[in-house]
Amino acid sequence: MPFHVVIPARYASTRLPGKPLLEIAGKPMVQWVVEAAARCGAGEIVVATDDERIARAVHDPRRPSEPIAFMTAAHHASGTDRIAEVTARKGWGAATVVVNVQGDEPQIPPEVIDQVAALLESDARAHMATLCTPITSLQEFLDPNVVKVVAADNGDALYFSRAPIPWSRDTAKAGMASQTQFAGAQRHLGIYAYRAEVLQTLTRLPASTLEITEKLEQLRALQAGMRIKVAVAATVPGPGIDTAEDLERIRQNLANRSA
Repeated sequence: MPFHVVIPARYASTRLPGKPLLEIAGKPMVQWVVEAAARCGAGEIVVATDDERIARAVHDPRRPSEPIAFMTAAHHASGTDRIAEVTARKGWGAATVVVNVQGDEPQIPPEVIDQVAALLESDARAHMATLCTPITSLQEFLDPNVVKVVAADNGDALYFSRAPIPWSRDTAKAGMASQTQFAGAQRHLGIYAYRAEVLQTLTRLPASTLEITEKLEQLRALQAGMRIKVAVAATVPGPGIDTAEDLERIRQNLANRSA
């Protein structure tokens, strides 16, 4: 089944203003994301933005003469809202699979995009799909900026949290600082596949109590009773860009790759 990729990209950013247009090895960050998406099986790639500068900076290398930017309203609170506007105005059918690829992940592997789309397509009862990767250090496990996910044996997400879950009680008898165990913990990756009708439903719902508490939008879907399918990513993506240090590290990495 074909699917589409939508890359939400806004100019404003508290820590890195103009983040989508920051140059990495001669190209704006968001264009690196577009080019990664162009190597997956997506039928259409759309950059959802409210900024003309971003719109002018992007193109699909498969069809360089065709515009791929879609101008959305400026008031959206999240990338999901921006993507929902795209699906509605483009008239994509209710069952159309749409993959949300973050605009600040220039090293996203194309096979991961294909994987999350296929994961949703494989389960007609799932509303959404997402991916995770094993946590590899105690520091990562305890970091509240690292979102964790636990899933049922059938792959359905049970919960997402900034807290260290699952928590081993017996190996942390003196509290948080004494924890030594993180085996089996999974880091959630911020890539999602949705059916178009689910996007519309999800964005009409008010923010849920768990979402407000954890500041995790996917908890709105879980609290509303939606099924989110989770699988371990076939390839571990490179890091996203949240800080100036992240940017410089990835600039060096991609410059070396292009040399």
